[in-house]
Amino acid sequence: MRIPRSRGAASGLLVVVLGLWGALVPFVGPMFDFAYNPELGSGWTAARGWLEVLPGAVAVVGGFLLLTSRNRATAMLGGWLSVVAGAWFVIGRVMATTLTIGEIGGPVAETDTKAAWLELTYFYGLGALIVFLGAMGLGRLSVRSVRDVGYAQRLAAADRVEHVDGGDHPTTVLPTTGPTTPHETYPRGADLPRRSWRDRLGGKGRNDTLVGR
Repeated sequence: MRIPRSRGAASGLLVVVLGLWGALVPFVGPMFDFAYNPELGSGWTAARGWLEVLPGAVAVVGGFLLLTSRNRATAMLGGWLSVVAGAWFVIGRVMATTLTIGEIGGPVAETDTKAAWLELTYFYGLGALIVFLGAMGLGRLSVRSVRDVGYAQRLAAADRVEHVDGGDHPTTVLPTTGPTTPHETYPRGADLPRRSWRDRLGGKGRNDTLVGR
């Protein structure tokens, strides 16, 4: 379950930035004539809270978990939160009337191009991009790569060294020449010695050194 922090860092950082944009743009956009229903200015409404601030905040939380977590389950939770937040940006306006949470109004634009940009940057495009990044993070987290295995092995080795150095158990000195009898074995996890050409010609196989493992 332990993963490098960089596993979902890129997706998480982008989701955090997009979540902040989605949550803050309805209050900053009217200053630049880039808004829905500019008569409200930077005022708070229930529709803005449900349709923009809430999904933006959830996206920030999900992206932060993706960015910082070293636990696979926690990072995947962040990915799912990001996907849900992005999906709500896309479908929230459609569900607003049914859920009676208020209307956000229409885009204020003199041209169709600006209206399309408002629709994309406030809701549909923003939500689709957050869903994509969250799903990409989930895809990376759902695969246990060679890098993940190596990272977990390094952590386990560091834990063993710290445990031994702490004085809880005496340090074990491994044999340098190999077992002297067929029933003598190596400790679990120890590196096996390399066989010489005499051992190979004599038929001493690798299985002999693995007896009792």
